[in-house]
Amino acid sequence: MVQVSVSINGRAYRMACEDGQEEHLQALARRFDGMIAQLKENFGEIGDQRLTVMAGIMAMDLLAEADGRVKHLNEEISALRDARSAVLEKSEGDQEVLARRIDKAAEELERLSKVLLES
Repeated sequence: MVQVSVSINGRAYRMACEDGQEEHLQALARRFDGMIAQLKENFGEIGDQRLTVMAGIMAMDLLAEADGRVKHLNEEISALRDARSAVLEKSEGDQEVLARRIDKAAEELERLSKVLLES
């Protein structure tokens, strides 16, 4: 584990993270700090604890929105896969019908060929 120092609302916090995740953790901290700064700008100094709770709720709202988008996209992907499968099945069915018609035409040509050869 690696120790990283992040700044939230003007205070430094030491955090542990997996090796190689330092930049990601710092980026998350900057984003969270930005939420707090936005809240301070909108509501003024309303207390650190309240700001932190409000920023946490904002983050959860963003997460819920992203989860909803992911769910919707997964449903669209599933619908597209189902549509693709239906098209492929229809195509395979059409190919089978075509193959049977070709077989019948070939049989008819053979029959006609025999009739012509016998004449």
